[in-house]
Amino acid sequence: MATGDDVRAFALTLPRAYQAYVRDRAKFRVGQIVFAALSRDETVLGFGYPRDQRDALVAGEPEKFLMPEPADLRYQWVQCRLAAVDVEEMRELVLDAWRMCVPKKVWNAYAETHPR
Repeated sequence: MATGDDVRAFALTLPRAYQAYVRDRAKFRVGQIVFAALSRDETVLGFGYPRDQRDALVAGEPEKFLMPEPADLRYQWVQCRLAAVDVEEMRELVLDAWRMCVPKKVWNAYAETHPR
């Protein structure tokens, strides 16, 4: 089971990533782009995910993944229940979301030093 502290500890190790608080919610950004966010009670993780694939993700594991709030449907975004994912899976989700936000050269440099 992953926690908000696990998300924070991992996300802040990623190059160019920083944490900001917006309406009492922790958001993790690269520049102005949010790649991950925690709910106020830190039980739900929102993260960047390709819009065209999220319906299949949520339908495949509805006990784990949730559609974003109606106002966020226009974004490449999906949510997961932190209690339903382990730390390793949370890291993969956050890493993939971060990868969508950074320049390719930043990702390539990171991938060279951190093989999956």
